[in-house]
Amino acid sequence: VRSDAEQCGRGRCWFWSRRGGESQAAAAPTPEPAATTPTLFRITPDESQVRFLIDEDLRGQRVTVVGVTDQVAGDILVDTTSPANSQIGVIRINVRTLVTDEENRNRALRSRILLSAEPQYEFSDFTPKAISGMPARVEVGQSVTFQITGDLTVRGVTREVTFDTTATLVSPERLEGQARAAVLYRDFGLTIPAVPFVANVADEVRLEIDFVAVKVEA
Repeated sequence: VRSDAEQCGRGRCWFWSRRGGESQAAAAPTPEPAATTPTLFRITPDESQVRFLIDEDLRGQRVTVVGVTDQVAGDILVDTTSPANSQIGVIRINVRTLVTDEENRNRALRSRILLSAEPQYEFSDFTPKAISGMPARVEVGQSVTFQITGDLTVRGVTREVTFDTTATLVSPERLEGQARAAVLYRDFGLTIPAVPFVANVADEVRLEIDFVAVKVEA
């Protein structure tokens, strides 16, 4: 699927391994194995979801507001022999499509908070810069926990954010994962309009991405 919501850069990662035998008289040198070909995976919106969560008092009750969208795009190039060299492309989210359980709140998100009704603020991008905590190798079926640090842009303001991430190579053709981070909405220049029946809105916003990425055939 190629859409405006998928105008993102491609990640790149390369992996290789070398194995040499001990030198012995009259023994032929051990040949080096061919480098493993990395596999390109692409996030599938139909099976993925991006969420924000923020706590507030609504009519005297403490509640958690959840906004969700499946309009997320991004590419990941994976090779299992040296995961520390992995790279992830830009993750692009169409924040105009975020919805909560309240239509009035949805209108406020688009017109007063995220301003996503305006063309220049329709998308938010997360541009990864570093991946840390990867193991030496990854096998099919193994869950891996690591951190992704990058630049998150919301309504034209960019801040560095680190996502705690768990990913599983379910099969050679399918990658699944979850990424979690917390930010302060004021760090992005956002304000939440005062509403008579809403009070004590938390400063912290929790960000969650559940993704499925499938192999892109050459």
